[in-house]
Amino acid sequence: MHPLFGSWFLGGFECSAHKRQDGIRLDLLASTGHAARPEADYHLLNAHGMRAARDGLRWHLIEARPGRYDWSSFLPQLHAARDTGTTVLWDLLHYGTPNGIDVFSPRFVERFAAFARAAAELVRAETDAPPLWTPVNEISFWAWAGGDTGGLNPFARGRGGELKRQLVRATLAAAAEVRAVDPRARIATAEPLIHIFPAGRDAGAVARAIAHNEGQHEALDLLLGRIEPELGGHPGAIDILGVNFYYNNQWIDEGRPVYLGDGLYRPFSDLLAEFAGRYSRPIYIAETGTEGVFRPYWLRYIGDEVRAAIARGVPVGGICLYPVLSHLGWDDDRHCPNGLFTGFGADAERATYEPMATELAEQLRRFEAK
Repeated sequence: MHPLFGSWFLGGFECSAHKRQDGIRLDLLASTGHAARPEADYHLLNAHGMRAARDGLRWHLIEARPGRYDWSSFLPQLHAARDTGTTVLWDLLHYGTPNGIDVFSPRFVERFAAFARAAAELVRAETDAPPLWTPVNEISFWAWAGGDTGGLNPFARGRGGELKRQLVRATLAAAAEVRAVDPRARIATAEPLIHIFPAGRDAGAVARAIAHNEGQHEALDLLLGRIEPELGGHPGAIDILGVNFYYNNQWIDEGRPVYLGDGLYRPFSDLLAEFAGRYSRPIYIAETGTEGVFRPYWLRYIGDEVRAAIARGVPVGGICLYPVLSHLGWDDDRHCPNGLFTGFGADAERATYEPMATELAEQLRRFEAK
């Protein structure tokens, strides 16, 4: 297996741009300073062996007025990627919609598709590289958090299934538009890969856990037309499957988390093998990481498990450190020490967390030796 994006590791820049319930809009690209210094940040990735990245557009800035596009917030990132030779998977929508949009309305899908087309036209005019797009980040999580629990915009409850299908429609429409502009475009997803254990041994508890685990694949099955084909899904809708896997992606149904080291914990390589058996497409780890002193140990675990999966024939072609740059917490502005680099603001000095850098260098050596 060869890397999908030119290097085994990618650096992922947190680009959430949604409004909180208190009305404050987040803009992680601005608060970390990445928006002001993308070229320097891409050079920093390259210096650590990462020639690829996940990054994002801020729709709310680009289309503050319907149908009027101001690309000044995106062009520095686009030019920096081109000038540094960094392959970037661009998120078109990372939770942040423009003011005044009702995500449940047909107009949302139409407006997002038009935005996607305009972005694709700009990228084709400004660069020669085949474009890589993630139309909507984490459909499954967004549908749950924004449609079922009221914890994320649009802060709805009991409408998770409806929101998921609306985000699927938006993804399909955006993918069609960017491919119409440039047939070389490849479409990627970024969806959580989880495992839920039954709360008990009785048949009902086991059945509920099985249903939950099956449900994590619903968004992909909708996109690929395996279920509800009337939404427009089809087998060619998605080219690359991104899976997001964190330290807390396994838990007991309605109960406690199951962490690495617990006797119940399922190896990541097993989950990847099961996922690959379901979908015959290239896979990459779109997000993974943890906080504090555990960062290098988690990276070592993920690297070992990905190589084990590859040895079993699983087509994994990359690991994105997400985030690669530490940021402030969504809800409380706390410092989240979860990146390889830190330093907030446009003028802040970027500092490297050396234990993580050392482990990354070792992981690169092991992957390149295969």
